[in-house]
Amino acid sequence: MPSSRRRSWSGGWRSGRGRRTGWRRTGGCGSGTPARPADGGAAVSGDLRSVREAARLWWSPARIGEEGRTPDYRFSLANERTLLAWLRTGLALVGGGFAVDQFLPRLHPGLRTVFTVALLVAGALCAVRAVNHWVRCERAMRRGEDLPVSRFPSLLALVVGALAAAMVVLVAVGWTR
Repeated sequence: MPSSRRRSWSGGWRSGRGRRTGWRRTGGCGSGTPARPADGGAAVSGDLRSVREAARLWWSPARIGEEGRTPDYRFSLANERTLLAWLRTGLALVGGGFAVDQFLPRLHPGLRTVFTVALLVAGALCAVRAVNHWVRCERAMRRGEDLPVSRFPSLLALVVGALAAAMVVLVAVGWTR
């Protein structure tokens, strides 16, 4: 193999300049081409099976090591750091929910409950999403597939931004005194 080309962890060929020049797997996680049979009923049962399998991997991550090749440990460690960052974000959202409930007693009870519940649910979803994304990324790296793409960060940013904007309006109007 020429020195200007090396095998990448994602399974394709890369030139020394970092440009992808080789084959690309299709039908994998995040590849844009779904790996589904033409029969719609089989696709639904296959999707349910894959969801069950992913949930099992949450409780026994050692089973992930059974598939594919072991990626460079730096990528696995980066994936774990991302998992921990999402867990910290979820914890911060839960803490924010409790803070709204405890430190804004003069806020209208209905609004306070809405803000509290929204932050607590966002924190819980963030934690669940963190584990799910960790499993999906680890499997994709082991299989040599592209990493999965998620809309969750954008959704979370919109929810937190909307809650923050609503709180700014409430503070400006004086409903928190």
